[in-house]
Amino acid sequence: MTDPVFFAPSRRYTAGEVANLTGSVLVDSSLSDILIEALAPASEGGEHALVFVDGRRNFALMQSLRAAAVLCPAEFASKAPAGIAVLVHPRPQQAFAMVGRLLFPAAATPAPMTGETGISPHAHIDPSAHIEAGAIIEAGAIIGPRASIGSGTVIAPHAVIGPSCQFGRDGYVGPGASIQYALIGNRVIIHGGARIGQDGFGFVAGAKGPERVPQIGRVVIQDDVEIGSNTTVDRGAMSDTIIGQGTKIDNLVQIAHNVRIGRNCIIAGLSGISGSVTVGDNVTMGGGVGLADHLTIGTGAKLAARSGFMSNVPAGEIWGGYPAQPMAEAMREIAALRRLARARKSGEGGNS
Repeated sequence: MTDPVFFAPSRRYTAGEVANLTGSVLVDSSLSDILIEALAPASEGGEHALVFVDGRRNFALMQSLRAAAVLCPAEFASKAPAGIAVLVHPRPQQAFAMVGRLLFPAAATPAPMTGETGISPHAHIDPSAHIEAGAIIEAGAIIGPRASIGSGTVIAPHAVIGPSCQFGRDGYVGPGASIQYALIGNRVIIHGGARIGQDGFGFVAGAKGPERVPQIGRVVIQDDVEIGSNTTVDRGAMSDTIIGQGTKIDNLVQIAHNVRIGRNCIIAGLSGISGSVTVGDNVTMGGGVGLADHLTIGTGAKLAARSGFMSNVPAGEIWGGYPAQPMAEAMREIAALRRLARARKSGEGGNS
């Protein structure tokens, strides 16, 4: 549920306003003044709540809705109970998310934890650092020599920005995060506990055991990237580690040295990307994906959760399994194994 203690709505919206903002069609214009001040799942709803219903498997929810308004596709509209404002939209979830960002802006873009503005007297900022007007540096944050922080960016308590790092405007660095050897663009969100720019895992065999290979590259993070809590992005060995514009990375992801990730990728939690992997634009990785080093993942590829990759993936293909292969082949193998298992079980039953 939406708890006003943590997330109070910015204001109330009428169903008519929501229709105009999202480009939805309000089926019954007499319900345009219905007030919306909360979001809820369709299975729960509630007074003054906006919900959405999408997908054939959720169709049955329409008849039992309890809500102020519902976003749904046109073919669902006639099934809503009387008195609920029906907002028809071809992509209900996308419209719902837009309204959510308007109702609860602090949930969409993290706000200062302490409520401070400007530079806290309890932050440690090197005299050579450059902090633009409008940036917020909270208590306990550390800004190193020659670092640069753009206007509108929030550095949360106990975050560390290392020497000579550059962080753009209107971004956020969460509590306890650390950033080293990095150049970071505008509107970048880095959640608490993330580690950006630490050593890559580079060793060479020596007479007395593994010996370190110096990691002298950088991390370059382009505009509009989001990086989840406790994710790590190693700096490059001799070239840069690069995260492309608009890419979204979940919690607990490992990105090794020299990795290059394209634009608008989605990488789910517990994934691990080994060194020198190249990922094209618009790639989607399910949770727990593992990539061996020096692979190339083509633009628009989709990698199934819990899959292990030891070969390149062509652009636009869907792969899964362990080791990963084209999804159609993986499913045929699974089906064949099931048939063999059923045949064996049937044979054993016949012999008893």
